[in-house]
Amino acid sequence: SVYSDALAEHNLVPEIQPNIEFTEVSEQDGVSFTAEVVLHPTVKLGQYKGIEAPVIEYNVTDEEVSAEIQKKLNEMATEAAVEDRPVRQGDIVTLDFAGFMGDEQFEGGTAEGYKLKIGSGSFIPGFEEQMVGMNIGDERDINVTFPEDYHAENLAGKPVVFKVKVHAITEENVPELNDEFVQDISECSTVDEYTAHVRGDLEKRAAERAKNERTDLILQKVIDNAEVEIHGDIVSAEVDMQIDRFDKQLQSFGAEYAHLSIEDLRKDYEQAAQRQLKSQYVMMAIIDAEKLEPTDEDFREVIAMSDTAKQQHWDDEKIDAELKDNRMKYAVSALYNAAVKMLVANAVVPAAAPAEEAPAAE
Repeated sequence: SVYSDALAEHNLVPEIQPNIEFTEVSEQDGVSFTAEVVLHPTVKLGQYKGIEAPVIEYNVTDEEVSAEIQKKLNEMATEAAVEDRPVRQGDIVTLDFAGFMGDEQFEGGTAEGYKLKIGSGSFIPGFEEQMVGMNIGDERDINVTFPEDYHAENLAGKPVVFKVKVHAITEENVPELNDEFVQDISECSTVDEYTAHVRGDLEKRAAERAKNERTDLILQKVIDNAEVEIHGDIVSAEVDMQIDRFDKQLQSFGAEYAHLSIEDLRKDYEQAAQRQLKSQYVMMAIIDAEKLEPTDEDFREVIAMSDTAKQQHWDDEKIDAELKDNRMKYAVSALYNAAVKMLVANAVVPAAAPAEEAPAAE
């Protein structure tokens, strides 16, 4: 209570927990202590309105449309067991393999019942190609050389032998692109209609990507233009929180730190924390300077972009219900959204450079 009263008396708002040191403790005279507090960083805003940022455009090509359609065809492919022919490109092979360097079997080079798609390039160069032509039950020695930049130093650039045995062969049957297929997977009636639909989706994605990249450029310039003095203790507290979050994620997967000291981890996180904190404080200063308040539309946009809303495909009615029931849950994000929209709305497109005049004819 004494500490809280002192903060109120001096109108101080600490940014992180104080460092308290007791200087005297006695039954007669009571307790004396000092509390060292770290205050909100000083932010000196630079230019944040009228930021120059070019309009970015991404044009969707016929090749991208075809690739997207082919991706969908591949997703709908069915698998069928093969027993009357040898392995060929594109097949999925179930195999056992064991890797040897000389006469010694090396660690990490053995598996049983492994499924490998021939031609995927997921194994060492030359491995998959040498499996072509094998039949079910065949055994073969496959000679390959690990790449020079392979992550395991004891194997990098070394020639090895894999002893493999094929147990099963499966082929993928990719459906044909026709009106019937299109009608099964979409609300379109013809291939042409579906192609136009795919192009429209890709164009929406391209426009969203261009919008996001221009927004990121504007925000980065605004942040670079500002000066922020962030106390080292604030950075350390942020790093501690991020490392704790990372540690809990590792534990949830049953993993541990590998080939990385806590000192190295802190260095990596400190750089990211500095950037993140500067961004936060600059945006807060702009919000204060502009006295921004989020609108209902800011809230709706934030809710619509949440993972839950996207995964469950919330409609406008569901979004409005969420806004009514859980408004405060999205307050900070909505305020940030309002600030970003203000900065983008006040950005300008750089003027085109004047064209050089052609030399006058003599």
